[in-house]
Amino acid sequence: MIRQIAKLIRILNSETAPINISLAICFGMVVGFTQMWSVHNLIILFIILFFRVNLSAFILGTLVFKSLSFLLNSVFHQIGLSLLTAEVFRNLGTYLYNITFWKFDRINNTIVAGSILVSIVGFLPMLFLLNFLIRKYRKHVLGYVRKTKIAKALMSSEFYHYYKKITGFKDVL
Repeated sequence: MIRQIAKLIRILNSETAPINISLAICFGMVVGFTQMWSVHNLIILFIILFFRVNLSAFILGTLVFKSLSFLLNSVFHQIGLSLLTAEVFRNLGTYLYNITFWKFDRINNTIVAGSILVSIVGFLPMLFLLNFLIRKYRKHVLGYVRKTKIAKALMSSEFYHYYKKITGFKDVL
């Protein structure tokens, strides 16, 4: 647990653009909420590798949202049930299910359908919210921490410079 928190702090303090971190966490939300081995998750994985999205943030987001998905399965079931039994979706769902390619995605399962819908609907709001929060964190919290005497003393120490040199990290604080 401490290692994941340290990774999160390292990601937030890195020079990576906040939108890249937010995008990685949002893709992690989609993969975490839905079933792991599916067609749309393979597509997301190719997008992440092609556009060089922050892989650490993606993995961390996937782990967090996969943990939450177990708690939200009943909500996903209710949303998926209402989606799959809706008259508007019935014809489209039948058409997609009859295509062999989409059978692998198990779109006819209520939990899968509900989790995909929640992921799609929540993607953009989560992206903008995380981007806003990361910018505020870097401006206020990180700026304050860098000004403290303890951080200045740590960053000026020989040990810190040696650690940066060996690990290849830029400023952590």
